[in-house]
Amino acid sequence: MKLLVTGGGGFLGQAISQRLVARGHDVVSYNRGTYPGLAALGVRQVQGDLASFDDVTTACRGVDAVFHVGAKAGAWGSFHDYFDANVRGTWNVIAACRMNGVPTLVYTSTPSVTHRATRPVTGGNEADTPLADNFKAWYPSTKRVAEEHVLAANGAELATVALRPRLIWGPGDNQLLPRLVQRAHAGRLRFVGDGQNRIDTTFIDNAAQAHLDAFDALHGKRGAKCAGKAYFISNGEPRPIGDIINSLLRAAGAPIVDKLLPFRAAYTIGAALELVHSVLPLKREPAMTRFLAEQLSTTHYYDIGAARRDFGYQPKVTTIEGLRQLSAWWKQLPPALQRG
Repeated sequence: MKLLVTGGGGFLGQAISQRLVARGHDVVSYNRGTYPGLAALGVRQVQGDLASFDDVTTACRGVDAVFHVGAKAGAWGSFHDYFDANVRGTWNVIAACRMNGVPTLVYTSTPSVTHRATRPVTGGNEADTPLADNFKAWYPSTKRVAEEHVLAANGAELATVALRPRLIWGPGDNQLLPRLVQRAHAGRLRFVGDGQNRIDTTFIDNAAQAHLDAFDALHGKRGAKCAGKAYFISNGEPRPIGDIINSLLRAAGAPIVDKLLPFRAAYTIGAALELVHSVLPLKREPAMTRFLAEQLSTTHYYDIGAARRDFGYQPKVTTIEGLRQLSAWWKQLPPALQRG
């Protein structure tokens, strides 16, 4: 089949593309730039902006399914940038699928669409964990709108599903781990709260496999159980955030974190930095925001039973094995990159 991956040059997008190519599919990636890793896989790359309806429609022409992974992530930025990439971009993908007769759309969402301040989630499932309605960041708010539109688009001519992978990590990560390592070497890392709040994470291979599992269950199947639904995805191994972060740092040979920052202090600092960044034309994201303070200090882990039941998702790489693979990959990086 000919399959389109939006954001195919990103961490998750490349992992999905690699597995689709290994299956023998003709894979096209829709990106802003070009990526050597995709070229090495033989993936055809189409440049364009998700906010451009014409570009997206052209990219969707002649494909059998779309994996809509591309998005603007992060905890800070302008509303217009997030809206254009996440909401308008998703509208364009849905419309382009309909106009081109594409029958299947697998969408990458986020558990953050359910984030409710400091209210803990302990093994919540999709039915008892409602969407949030009072966000402190544009990323989760725009992703919520996009997810709702994807699920509402499900029907006889276009089958859709939304996946919510939690905190993806592993070999090839050029965002989360390098930032952690850089800040650890600079002595700038703190746990917000006591570091004992439990969260779940997703190893990159498991996150990519979940997308293929959902696609297999959805494509060409009338009445698929997963059609029109959203699913939490993780390793199914919730652990204290302090253990997770220090395990990642150990895998990268970086200093571990042993200092704490009370939640109230972190929240106040985040509010102050948001104000400063709103007034001054600073390019970097704030080191702390209110949303991050809440996310980093609150227990959030989810039940993946529905994904197991409805499309056979089974995390094959455990956290321990993933850390071993991460360490081996990190040691092969040039020394200059090993400090983040």
